[in-house]
Amino acid sequence: MSTEELEMEDRSTDALSFEHITLGQKVLFGAGKAADFLVDEVRRKKAERVMVIAGGRELGIARQVTSHIDVHVWHDEVVMHVPVEVAERARVTAREKKVDLLVCVGGGSTVGLAKAVALTEKLPVVAVPTTYAGSEATNVWGLTKDERKTTGVDDAVLPQTVIYDPELTLSLPVDLSVASGLNALAHCVDSLWAPKADPINAALAVEGIRALSAGLPAIVQNPQDMRGREMTLYGAYLSAVAFASAGSGIHHKICHTLGGTFDLPHAQTHAVVLPYVLAFNAPHAPEAERRMAAAFSADTALEGLNRLRDEVNAPRRLSDYGFHPEDAAEAAQIALEIIPPSNPRSVTLKNLTDLLLAVTCGDDPASVPSDN
Repeated sequence: MSTEELEMEDRSTDALSFEHITLGQKVLFGAGKAADFLVDEVRRKKAERVMVIAGGRELGIARQVTSHIDVHVWHDEVVMHVPVEVAERARVTAREKKVDLLVCVGGGSTVGLAKAVALTEKLPVVAVPTTYAGSEATNVWGLTKDERKTTGVDDAVLPQTVIYDPELTLSLPVDLSVASGLNALAHCVDSLWAPKADPINAALAVEGIRALSAGLPAIVQNPQDMRGREMTLYGAYLSAVAFASAGSGIHHKICHTLGGTFDLPHAQTHAVVLPYVLAFNAPHAPEAERRMAAAFSADTALEGLNRLRDEVNAPRRLSDYGFHPEDAAEAAQIALEIIPPSNPRSVTLKNLTDLLLAVTCGDDPASVPSDN
């Protein structure tokens, strides 16, 4: 019997007690099928005034995906971290045009804007992702105001249908594919010690790690490799479902602070911060660490993640994106107020500042921070 089987046998005697909520959502997955899928969904919902949300980079893709439906109104003002004023303008447009269905085509910022509209206007959303952000599979919304990002949970923002077409990710450059895929991986990792972590979302997270670990290197080796993009998109969905159930852990609270207050790019920030959070928490969450290590096929979770980062030439330091060492203390103070008290390791201003300093400079994740 293998070590992993023995561990599973040991755990099988433990009493299970947890509460798990599975979100209701239709998922359609198939390469080259997005336009046909969307036609069927618009007909099924009997929508007559469709508002399509797509930013500048995704407009061409959006026109391709929506080529077989009647679009009532186009909205292309998409801004990272969804500023409140941007959301309000989209809401006004939806209201004035009497929209009855939102279709968003793009990455996390695009889906985030659709969610912001759905939050107040109570409109159904069909999401067509072009990245691996995962926002489309969660009921979490986020808005930025006065340099502070606020998030919340509301079932009204959960897209009723998600259309996954791996071909739509072909336009995503390799470096952004890597950052976006590691953002998805961060959902998996955080889901193993977030406030509502349970055995079901843990299982999804572990499978997500396996899929992403296989898919991302394949994309780097051959950006046109459809199997790699299928595996990465599949892993991103699993990661998001796990995250939607488990909630935001320390990693996401840090990254929301860095994005909302310091306007750092979303996917790259998650990709850079992830190994430092893993090194910070893993010794204090041995069961989660063992499961992640097995998913990476490595002796330790950090070893597996670092090997993957080397394979895909992952981004390494926050200083590359405009974050400075003198910003670390302020970011730590803000994040400390929102990090869940259930985090496996005690979080202090000192060790959180140390972590952020290390992330800024790209130090070895295993060497920091201190326990002070």
